[in-house]
Amino acid sequence: MSSGHRLRDVEQQRPLLDGEEVVESPHSDADQVWFIQDCCGMVCAFITWFLVFFADFVVTFVMLLPSRSFWYAVVNGVLFNSLAVLALASHLRTMLTDPGAVPKGNATKKYMESLQLKPGEVIYKCPKCCSIKPERAHHCSICKRCIRKMDHHCPWVNNCVGEKNQRFFVLFTMYIAVISGHALALCGYQFITCVRVQWSECSDFSPPVTMMLMIFLCMEALLFLTFTAVMFSTQLHSICNDETEIERLKNEKPTWERQTRWAGLRSVFGGQPSLMWISPFAGLKLPTFVRKRTWRGGAEFSV
Repeated sequence: MSSGHRLRDVEQQRPLLDGEEVVESPHSDADQVWFIQDCCGMVCAFITWFLVFFADFVVTFVMLLPSRSFWYAVVNGVLFNSLAVLALASHLRTMLTDPGAVPKGNATKKYMESLQLKPGEVIYKCPKCCSIKPERAHHCSICKRCIRKMDHHCPWVNNCVGEKNQRFFVLFTMYIAVISGHALALCGYQFITCVRVQWSECSDFSPPVTMMLMIFLCMEALLFLTFTAVMFSTQLHSICNDETEIERLKNEKPTWERQTRWAGLRSVFGGQPSLMWISPFAGLKLPTFVRKRTWRGGAEFSV
C-alpha cells in the first residue's frame, strides 16, 4: 500500500499498520443466494407467512365461498389472492436478495491499488468484516456484513433493507397494507350480512367459530395495516429525501450530493415510471441451486 494513502479502522479510528492485509475471500457474491440464518428472523418470517395464509383462509372459506353473490365472491377472491401472492413474492425477494453487502476481506494491497486513490486520501476499514467501507455503508451485526445504504435490519423479512432490496421491501409493505384494508372491508360487510340473517346462513362454520375467526382477522388486519402503512410512508420519505433511517437517526450531515425526489425514486425502482415498478417479479432469475457450505452468516449456494 502506498505510503501516501491512509487506511483507518472505522470503529477505532486508528491507522492500521503498514503491510496489514486480509486474505480476500475466493467466493464471489454474484454466484451465491443470499439467506441469513438468524433464528429470530426465520421465526418472524414464518409468522408473517402464517398470518397471510390465515387471512386468506378466513377471507376465502369463511366469507366468500358461502356468499350468495357469485360475482362478489369471484371478484373479491381473485383480487385478495392476487394481492396476497404479490405480497408474499415481495417478501421473498426482500429476504433472498443481497441488500448491498460489501465483499468480505477486500482490504488487500491489490484492491487498494485498484482504487487509484489520491495521495493523502483516507479510506476506512470495518474491523468486524475486514472490508473497505464505502460511503453511506453501515455494519449489520446480524448479517455480519457492511451494507451499502443500509436503512435498517428488519426481522420480519429476515434481512437488512439496503441499496439492492429496498424496492422489494417497499412493495411488501404496500401490498400488506392493501390486503389488510381489503380484509377489514370484507369483515365489515360480512358482519352486517350475518347480523341481517341472524348468523344462520352467512357461513359454513358455526356462529361462534365464524365470529372468533372474523375477530382474529380484524385484529390482525388492523395491526398489519397500521404497521405497514407507517413503514411504507417512512420508506418513501427516505427515498425522496435520499436519506436512510440510520442516517436520519444519527443526524448525519450529508457528505454526498443528494438526489432529487424523482431521481431517488428512479434509482430505487429502476428506470422511468411503469407497471414494472409495482411488480416483485421484475428482473427475477431462476437459477438452479446446489448446497455448498455455510458462509457469511447465512446459507451459501453455488449457482
